[in-house]
Amino acid sequence: MGYPAEIGREQQAIAPVFAHLLGQEKAKTLLTRSLAAGRTPHAYLFRGPEGVGKQLFAQVMAATLNCRQTLDGAACGNCSSCRKFRSGNHPDFVVIRPEQGSIKIDRIRELIKALSYPPYESATRVVLLEDIHTMRREAANSLLKTLEEPPENNLLILTVESSKSILSTISSRCQTIPFFQLSQGDTVRILLEKGMEEKTAVLLARLSEGSPGRALLFRKTEMVETWEKVITVVMDSSASGDSQVGLLLQMAEVMAGLKENLFPFLGLLRIWIRDALVYPVGQEKRDGAMGNTRWTGRDWLGNRAPEELFNKLRAIDRAEQELGRNCNRTLVCEILLFRLQQQERK
Repeated sequence: MGYPAEIGREQQAIAPVFAHLLGQEKAKTLLTRSLAAGRTPHAYLFRGPEGVGKQLFAQVMAATLNCRQTLDGAACGNCSSCRKFRSGNHPDFVVIRPEQGSIKIDRIRELIKALSYPPYESATRVVLLEDIHTMRREAANSLLKTLEEPPENNLLILTVESSKSILSTISSRCQTIPFFQLSQGDTVRILLEKGMEEKTAVLLARLSEGSPGRALLFRKTEMVETWEKVITVVMDSSASGDSQVGLLLQMAEVMAGLKENLFPFLGLLRIWIRDALVYPVGQEKRDGAMGNTRWTGRDWLGNRAPEELFNKLRAIDRAEQELGRNCNRTLVCEILLFRLQQQERK
């Protein structure tokens, strides 16, 4: 893979560490520069959208730091350390993920105790704490003490979604590495490498807005199929009265059944409506735009006034806010679908 023109010779010389990963050129430059200089901080904060490679970069970073025979500064992939990383059984790579929606203080206390001991077999123990925005305040305060006085031979990599907030005292004690949405082309290439058909990859790359991880989630949970059914019911003008109400209530139950995946599903509905504002009916669409698919209801949306479409977007916003306040999921979905189907007079 070639390097963009804006990356200078120094970065080109050290970029092979992450050369097999697509996109995220700024993160590659910052991380490989630290590795080449031998001056990695005690903690990184990887901040960016969900599913754009933050965890993958952390894994590559950990493998590179502990490789026994690096090649051009990159992990060799063949030494005993690399083989353990590849199998997911390296004793000095610790991953902490949210459990039941949050990282709890007991897990942080266990980590702090473990960090007081030296690494088992490597020069550096790497700890990956995923989605620290889910960390409860008491857990965050407990971790803060470790960040202030980090034990030797340990590197902490914290990840956070760019739209979420964390304690400023935590972010100020880490070197922040920014991550961004991938281009649609890079997202498609990644999905093709996962064995996805090209047509499906193009659609999911568009719907995921540059997040391969989110695209894979859509496929795994059959979320796009559910999305197609929901908008078909919303657009259905043939049903009326009790029949129409029954279909909407049925789809609301299906949506509520998505549980933790309901938020990304609402994102799909938002993209569907937003595209009608950005790409009016009859306008030539860029490659991969949703408007090229018959079942997205371009004509139905195109007959809505812009203000009506904005009201539908606001209805999705309200649904997300209500879900954030732990309102009944089914009821929230019912109200949303009725608002989306409602046709306002021009």
